Amino acid sequence: MRVETRQLGLDDIDAAAAVHRTAFDAALPWLAGRYTPAQDRWFYRERMFAECRMWGAFDGLRMIAVIAFRTGWIDQLYVLPDAQGTGVGTSLVHIAQGAFDLLRLWTFQRNAHARRFYERRGFVLAETTDGARNEEKEPDALYRWDRAARIRATVLTRDG
Repeated sequence: MRVETRQLGLDDIDAAAAVHRTAFDAALPWLAGRYTPAQDRWFYRERMFAECRMWGAFDGLRMIAVIAFRTGWIDQLYVLPDAQGTGVGTSLVHIAQGAFDLLRLWTFQRNAHARRFYERRGFVLAETTDGARNEEKEPDALYRWDRAARIRATVLTRDG
């Protein structure tokens, strides 16, 4: 697989929304079918593309992953199931990490795969909630990545 990443444009809304829905439904089947494709496209057009930097990973012409990030936050990261484990998610996270010194993100507590993924990329669990404040009412976990803390830890480990 030869993967390329690039910043997304408005003509990528449909593909980004489709990647989101496919990956979300596969990872969280108990929440599948909650939104229609039209609602997903609206969300990406009106919220993600309006508020975030959008990047995608492509295998040829096919979008296989999408990330939406803004100052201090990763709002969305989805990788198609058949592309997971190939490094495309890591590549997209590195783009966000290269743009900001501090990033936070939410993921559902039951999404053990995502939690392991983020923890392996230096994110640290900062908080858990009962889900009362999110739309899905699903217990969630807040993760934090801090470039300065990672550098300090690396120096202490190397020198200590």
